[in-house]
Parts: sequence; structure tokens; C-alpha cells
Amino acid sequence: MANHSRPHICQCLTRLASVKRNAVVTVYGNRKRTGREFVDGVLSLAAGLIRLGLRNGDVVSIAAFNSDLFLEWLLAVALVGGVVAPLNYRWSLKEAKMAMLLVEPVLLVTDETCVSWCIDVQNGDIPSLKWRVLMESTSTDFANERNQFLTTEMLKQRTLVPSLATYAWASDDAVVICFTSGTTGRPKGVTISHLAFITQSLAKIAIAGYGEDDVYLHTSPLVHIGGLSSAMAMLMVGACHVLLPKFDAKTALQVMEQNHITCFITVPAMMADLIRVNRTTKNGAENRGVRKILNGGGSLSSELLKEAVNIFPCARILSAYGMTEACSSLTFMTLHDPTQESFKVTYPLLNQPKQGTCVGKPAPHIELMVKLDEDSSRVGKILTRGPHTMLRYWGHQVAQENVETSESRSNEAWLDTGDIGAFDEFGNLWLIGRSNGRIKTGGENVYPEEVTFQHKKLLDITLKFFYGLNLRRWKLF
Repeated sequence: MANHSRPHICQCLTRLASVKRNAVVTVYGNRKRTGREFVDGVLSLAAGLIRLGLRNGDVVSIAAFNSDLFLEWLLAVALVGGVVAPLNYRWSLKEAKMAMLLVEPVLLVTDETCVSWCIDVQNGDIPSLKWRVLMESTSTDFANERNQFLTTEMLKQRTLVPSLATYAWASDDAVVICFTSGTTGRPKGVTISHLAFITQSLAKIAIAGYGEDDVYLHTSPLVHIGGLSSAMAMLMVGACHVLLPKFDAKTALQVMEQNHITCFITVPAMMADLIRVNRTTKNGAENRGVRKILNGGGSLSSELLKEAVNIFPCARILSAYGMTEACSSLTFMTLHDPTQESFKVTYPLLNQPKQGTCVGKPAPHIELMVKLDEDSSRVGKILTRGPHTMLRYWGHQVAQENVETSESRSNEAWLDTGDIGAFDEFGNLWLIGRSNGRIKTGGENVYPEEVTFQHKKLLDITLKFFYGLNLRRWKLF
């Protein structure tokens, strides 16, 4: 008998099938599906995967642009106890093979943009690979010609839609392997659990205020943790998903108007593109329908923020700091709130005379700690622990650091983010730099982002003397 109190990302399906039964929950081009249709698609595909022979713990790699079928595959694999390993469609075939050799998928799913991977990957290249599937039914003729590929529709054929009776889990409740190169330059498979995604989703729902009436535009690829974690949050609340294959600022602005988008996520480069295109094609026209924007991947400059507010005057704009190993966001900060006059005029958090960048306060249920440097009373490593953290790097033990505290009975596991920071008197975390970027000078650890003018002169003189280098070539300042 299934343990329904055990966390599982497919627990969102019951809500979609009931609360959103007749409402549109996915929009992909001209294809729209209601909650009942979407759930039926997931269940039919899950049944087809079981009939194919997919077992608990089997890894399924997906290489595709964003689509409603990508979401369907993600949930169907999870439902039967599989583990999804999205592959970056920007990779070369060599990089994709390297990632697949690491996680050993039994099944590779691609859309037409990555179909060459299906053709070029031979069984001998990836010994674990048993099946190759083309995601879209438009590729059926191609699949039949080759007589070696399946399609999503083939897997669903002759399958009665089962009831949502049981869930299955992989070992350790793993559900997604999200690749990140980190500082090594080689893909590492970050293993994320059902509980981590649910914890992260609840944090986003609580802070951003997402709800079932939201219409969410997928601007971030579903191969990245930002896109995946936000998609999970929207699935949980029953929002409508509008999916673009990949981000394009002109198309995104058009889709925002056509589909009455209320929320999306962005990074500074995306926001800059939206502002530029809006200025050149729409003469800076306002969009009053967007109510929530979550920025990640770096802070918005004050100039970008002011321009964003001009375009989206009714939107609450938040910024998040996080990492793949923590299932996305660790802290959140409101950059602009149209309901609060102080945010409209002064943008106070962007003008604080502090070193580093303010990234806000920890999300609910997320513990953060700054492990102080030996020679500092303020600055140190940023550590985190809680249900949001990764299980491990695939094929490795959990990469965590044991930190002794006076209150603990024994050493407790914390995940080292690799970042350096400090808390201010209000509980805000200030991001100062990377731990591997510190420089030892005068017996002190100095981080590039917090170097004062005096430090700059001293370091410049010292480095020129010993190495004949100009510090500006390092692009630190």
C-alpha cells in the first residue's frame, strides 16, 4: 500500500484534476489543455512507461526545448519511480554523452531540435541506454522510417487511463538529476529529492504569493533548476503554464499580452532584452497585467530595475539568491512593491552603503549560517541545511561540511555554498564573493568584492612587484 504521507511531486495531479478540471492549465502554441486533459496525459504516459519496462530508480534523460510535453514527461517518470536527468540542449554531442555516461539513463527523450542525438548516440556509446523516444508526434514518420525510435504517442497507445492510486519512489526519494558545472567546468549531477522540490515550491508560493489564478510564462529552460523549481511551484498551486520553446524577448512580450501573463522569472540579461525590445518595438508601452516578477542569476542594477518598473508598473519585483545544490532559491528580497510608496521612490535596499550585494532574508524552512573566518568577526562561508538541499552529487556521497556548534550534541551536516557573505543587523544576507576567490594579504583574508581603496592600492603594488601583473587584467575591480 502506498504511503501517501510521503512527499511526491505528483501529489499536485489530484488538485489539477479536480480544482482545474475544466480550466486551461497548459498553453503551448495553439495547443491548450485543461487540468483533466493534462493529468490524463501524464497517467497514460506513466502506464506506457510501465508497460515498456521502466523500473523504480531508472534514469530517463530528456533533451528538449520547453513544452507541455516536457512537463508531462517529468511527472510521468516521477510517478512510476524514475529519475529525470534533463540534458542541456546547448551542449555538444560530446558533452551530452559525458553527462549520460555519468547518470546511465535507460531511456533518452528528445524533441526535433536534439533529434540528431538520438541518431548519433549508438548503443555502444551509452551501454545503459535501452530506448530512444522522440517527444512530439510530428516526428512519427521519421520514427517509423528509422524503425528504432518510439514516440510519446506510441507509448500512450492502447493504454487505458488509470486512476491515480499509487506513487512510486526511487532510492532516497531522488526525482531529478540537475546538471551544473560549478567551478570544475565538468558537468556534475545534482541529485534532488521530492521533498526538496516541495519545500522550495512552498517557499516561492509563500513569498511571491503565487496562486491558482496566475498565468505563468516559462522564460527559463526546464533543464535549469530555476525553471524546474518555478514550474513545480506553479503545478502545486494549479496555475496556468504558458510555454515558449526558448526565450525570445519580442515573442515573450507578445505572448504576455495575448495570454494575459501575470508572472514570470528572469535574469538580468533577460530583463535587459525585454526593456530594449519594448523600447524599440512598443515605444516603452506599459504592461499592467504582470503582477509578480522573480529575478535570479545576479542582481538587477538600479537602472534596470527602474526601467523594469516603468514597463511593469503593477508588478511586485523580487530577487532571489540560490544554487542548484539547494534546489534553487535560498533568500528572497523585494526590490519593488507598487503597494508601498517607499519602494516606488527610493529603492532603499539598492542604495545601502554596504560592501557586497544584499540578497535578502532566508526563505521559510531554510537555515543559513555564516561560518566566520578565523580573522574576521563578520565575514565567512555561507552554509545551509534543511530539506531543500541536494541528496548528493550523482555517484558521490553527500558533499556537506561538518560544523561544530556549542549548542549541538554532535557534528551536524551543512552544505557549503562556496560563497562568502555576512548578515547585517536586520537579518539580511550580504553576498561578498566566492570562497575560492579570496586573497591573503597582511595576514588577512580579503575578498575582491569587499576590497577598499586602500586594499586595492596595496594589492596592486604588491602584485606588480612580485608578478609584474596589473590587477585590472583580473577584472576584479
